Amino acid sequence: MGLPPGSRIGPYEVVSSLGAGGMGEVYRARDPRLNREAALKVLPALFANDPERMARFEREAQVLASLNHPGIATLYGLEDSGATRALVMELVEGPTLADRIAGGPIPLADAVAIARQIAEALEYAHERGVVHRDLKPANIKVTSEGVVKLLDFGLAKALDDSPVSGNIQDSPTLSLPATRTGVILGTAAYMAPEQARGKPADRRADIWAFGVVLAEMLTGRRLYSGETAAEILANVIARDPALETLPSGVPAAIRRLVTRCLEKDPKQRLQAIGEARIVLEGGLAQEAAPPAASVRSTKLWALVAALILALGSLAALALMHFRESPPAERPLRYTVDAPPKSSIESFAISPDGRHLVMSAATEGKRQLWLRTLDSLQAQPLAGTEDAVYPFWSPDSRNIGFFAAGKLRRTAVPVGTVQTICDAPGQALGGTWNQDGVILFVSGEQNPVLRVSAAGGRPVPLSVRGRFPVFLPDGRHFLYNTGGKGVLLAAIDSPAGRQILPDNSSIAYAPPPPGSRTGHVLFIRDETLMAQRLDATTLQTSGEGFPVAEQVTPGILMVYGPVSVSANGTLVYQAGLRSGQSQLTWYDRSGKVSEKVGAPGRIYEFSLSPDGRTVAAPRYPMPDIWLLDLARASETRFTFDPKYDAGPIWSPDGRRIAYSSQRSGVSNLYLKDAGGAGEETLVVDTPNAKYATDWSRDGRWLVYSEFDKARNQDLLVLPEPGSGKKPAAFLATEFGETQGVFSPDGRWMAYASNESNRFDVYVRQFPTGAGKVKVSVDGGIRPRWRADGRELFYQGLDGKLMSVAVKAVTTPGPSFDAGKPQMLFDTKVVYRQPGYAAHLYEVSPGGNRFLIAVGLEDAASSRMTVVVDWLAALRR
Repeated sequence: MGLPPGSRIGPYEVVSSLGAGGMGEVYRARDPRLNREAALKVLPALFANDPERMARFEREAQVLASLNHPGIATLYGLEDSGATRALVMELVEGPTLADRIAGGPIPLADAVAIARQIAEALEYAHERGVVHRDLKPANIKVTSEGVVKLLDFGLAKALDDSPVSGNIQDSPTLSLPATRTGVILGTAAYMAPEQARGKPADRRADIWAFGVVLAEMLTGRRLYSGETAAEILANVIARDPALETLPSGVPAAIRRLVTRCLEKDPKQRLQAIGEARIVLEGGLAQEAAPPAASVRSTKLWALVAALILALGSLAALALMHFRESPPAERPLRYTVDAPPKSSIESFAISPDGRHLVMSAATEGKRQLWLRTLDSLQAQPLAGTEDAVYPFWSPDSRNIGFFAAGKLRRTAVPVGTVQTICDAPGQALGGTWNQDGVILFVSGEQNPVLRVSAAGGRPVPLSVRGRFPVFLPDGRHFLYNTGGKGVLLAAIDSPAGRQILPDNSSIAYAPPPPGSRTGHVLFIRDETLMAQRLDATTLQTSGEGFPVAEQVTPGILMVYGPVSVSANGTLVYQAGLRSGQSQLTWYDRSGKVSEKVGAPGRIYEFSLSPDGRTVAAPRYPMPDIWLLDLARASETRFTFDPKYDAGPIWSPDGRRIAYSSQRSGVSNLYLKDAGGAGEETLVVDTPNAKYATDWSRDGRWLVYSEFDKARNQDLLVLPEPGSGKKPAAFLATEFGETQGVFSPDGRWMAYASNESNRFDVYVRQFPTGAGKVKVSVDGGIRPRWRADGRELFYQGLDGKLMSVAVKAVTTPGPSFDAGKPQMLFDTKVVYRQPGYAAHLYEVSPGGNRFLIAVGLEDAASSRMTVVVDWLAALRR
């Protein structure tokens, strides 16, 4: 909210609003002590509440406040008022240079006078080691007396988040790598090519911007333009400035100055702005004329030389005409980082290529962030806590997303969050067509569901898959099945047909203007690929071709980090470790005691009863492997080409139960742990299911199964492998999952979302009586100590909790549990808390915990943006 007139920040009284800029809202204010007016720049809350950034900013402010030059607006100081922080600046009256240029070319004499003053101010600052970094007409004021004032000098520096140095003279003003924060400082049309590429900016970046400003004053038009910041950046890097548009009356010396300032190679650019000042001080003087006596002879020799030169040029042009190829088009690539101290989990670029929405997690807390690609930073979207897998409406005005078991939407840039419908289970993507129809998937093996974007009851289609993507006609869509590759279907068609065999989520790039050929983007062997798809015939053509290397799908091969806009802007994440983790033993205080095995894509795992072997699926290979902890050796356990997951050991360690999709749905199988013999199918039903525990006496296998409403129920299989039928243990309208037997078999601990979040409960087994809520503030993944006297669970924030059990063996419905106590923070927070897999194990004595710890991956907080990604194909 803005500051109303009369409000105060420190001693300053707000008079009126002056507008908003990259550094926040700007107000006219009055200082009653000195009886003078000032400009208050109120810093954005996201910035002002970041202690590290504020420490850097305060240090930079000390440097900037030391600048004392009539051409630089003075920084008076900083003021705090509660949660509001503001810069106090000299109030400069008069129009900006941008306002002057908007009225057309500025007369030559005036333009030179203004440019000379700009150069003088820059020269003063550069001599003191301070660079503006955001020089542009909007940051230049020209008073009624013709005095030039540079505004916001060096303020863009405050957006850096690198470590703070205590020495003011060590200010890194001259060496800010823009890609460190994912922010390319400055405004796109005035950035030097090195800034546009995300490289460090020094005084030569100001010299480039000075050249652009001078050219625009003389021509009255933008030197670099485009519909988006990304397009402008591409032009800055790839295109030479159109200096032929300079008026004919501009002296040659000033033309040469502009040319020198706009050299793309900073080493060839004008090296000191003082040289520009010298040129401008004599810029209107006439060029020296040749002596009169030599004019006639000079003309004669000039004519002869011109004829010779013309003949030579014609010959050279004739030769070059047949040999020269046009300059190759190259797509512009740059990086965008996640919000500070967060990692990106999913993202989507808007169809118009102007906005990027990200689901980013900061210390386990996830929400959506919106970044306009021509802005300096992302902003959080209110009401989107725990949101995943965002997707856009075709008009780029709304975002759909999944959160708390619901499909929701919010308007851009700021809108009220609305619930569209229920979406229980694991979110698996959505897509939105021009008729207001949304297709989405929630819960593994669920059908693709159709619902109105205005809300209503979802209607299942006749196809099952994940991550649907509408094609331009709004009727056909692509989706991935996990086992049958990428299929194409229609909302009114009974079945889909395969167009690609690859197990990858997909993105679709519509045909460019004048073409019918779009492209399906997918991941194959950690390479981002593109396959041509005719938008009219819906037929593929040619072979798939690589677009980018080291692009890996997310864990469980569910999500490919790729998105593309309708105007050809591609966003992807490269270099991800794709969920790589390290099996690590921790003690009860959270101290690492031992790392076991090699790092890999281990997500779920099960520890054998003797503690010697871990069974775990290894991704991207869809099979279970056995890891010998003592010898650090691995043996492949399953060999089916479909996904095998969720291993559970029998109490004697001789068999392993697991889920497999080999029949099209996750069914339960048994196999000898030594690898001998064939698998035995023990539970075959139409719904996906995952085993979660095996009772210590070997009599019962408990598993979680999706019901018709797509919630999860707990069922038990008596005497696994005997042929007996399973029976329901707990089936309600809520989701019950992650069931584990107490060591004596009298109790079942499990997780349920009956309180609108997951908590851990305990019930008697097999009656289901005597329900006791164990967790506080949410909980998942219960585990028992071997003697049954302690129950562990993980909080929704990743903290490992311990609950003392005082009467686990007492007959009857009573269960006496103590108050949960935190042991340590695992820093592992799961996107789908209801997923049934084992994600940590407890040693028999309860003094050690085996956790698959995700390896820190800087690439998870960075995205690559490619403007006009198809340009490489036209080369």
